[in-house]
Amino acid sequence: MFVDEVDIRVAAGGGGRGCIAFRREKFVPRGGPSGGDGGNGGSVFFVASAHMNTLVHYRFHPEFQAERGQHGMGSNRHGRNGKHLTLDVPIGTVVFEALEGGEFVQVADLTEDNQKVRIAAGGQGGRGNARFTSSTNRAPRRADPGMPGEEKRLRLQLKLLADVGLVGFPNAGKSTLISRISAAKPKIADYPFTTLTPHLGVVALGDDRSFVVADVPGLIEGAHRGLGLGHQFLRHLERTRLLLHMIDVSGLSDRDPVDDFTTIRRELELYRPEFAGKPALVAANKIDAVSDPEAVDRLEAHLSSLGIGLHRISAVTGEGVPALLEDMWRALELRAPSDDTSTS
Repeated sequence: MFVDEVDIRVAAGGGGRGCIAFRREKFVPRGGPSGGDGGNGGSVFFVASAHMNTLVHYRFHPEFQAERGQHGMGSNRHGRNGKHLTLDVPIGTVVFEALEGGEFVQVADLTEDNQKVRIAAGGQGGRGNARFTSSTNRAPRRADPGMPGEEKRLRLQLKLLADVGLVGFPNAGKSTLISRISAAKPKIADYPFTTLTPHLGVVALGDDRSFVVADVPGLIEGAHRGLGLGHQFLRHLERTRLLLHMIDVSGLSDRDPVDDFTTIRRELELYRPEFAGKPALVAANKIDAVSDPEAVDRLEAHLSSLGIGLHRISAVTGEGVPALLEDMWRALELRAPSDDTSTS
């Protein structure tokens, strides 16, 4: 099960309380205070892991508690510190903290393998009475309680890390293409919204050239407002360096290819204006089943006026796909990751 958003609660461990104790040894009259400090509570950490690709674990286990510190003891024995709690999350996880008003503010963005961030600090252990000895108080009967650990309500959102994002209307052939060019095996069928979760595939071109493609479920008009689960799908495109518009030109959808491209482009820009500056390619898919060649020519002319080239392909037969992949690679090479200005 692919889960890309969950709400959880984490609590760091509280500090152990300090101890009030006095030495009671034979031949040592007035031995003085000997209460040790309490141990510090364990903190809560998130660590990005390449071995995870979903947040499903946190949907069924939404509460996490780090170990509290041990209380101080007599004979100046300090309590043991609580163990830290480390939670693994997929690379690309963004952590938001809930504020009192119900709003969420971003506190961490884990984009690299083994990246680690402390999300809730453990409480400090209390001081034992041995800490309060002074020239005027040789037998203090005072000790500090341990400080409570931080408790936070969090929202975890996963934004896939991919070089290329496939976008288009439902049933445009995105899943068929990614299954042809990579080892990804999304569900493929002849009806809309066959794909309900994003898929990642690695495209290998030889000569040690490769890039990652994300197959995002089909978008519809109004996706930027959340229609058709648009928000859940669109955020997976935010980190991509290149968009590939897949347009069904077979005529079976009874939609105009130019309108399809314009609608999806508008939805992307309404969701995030930054998408307007993201490089894009367009693939006229199902070219082997075209019923109106003039519609494809109109699409090509429209794209030419925008300075965008068109690739005529068939994801089923493979026609035009090799040239498309090479063009995708060249576009990625022109936009190195260090130059990426996509949102995070």
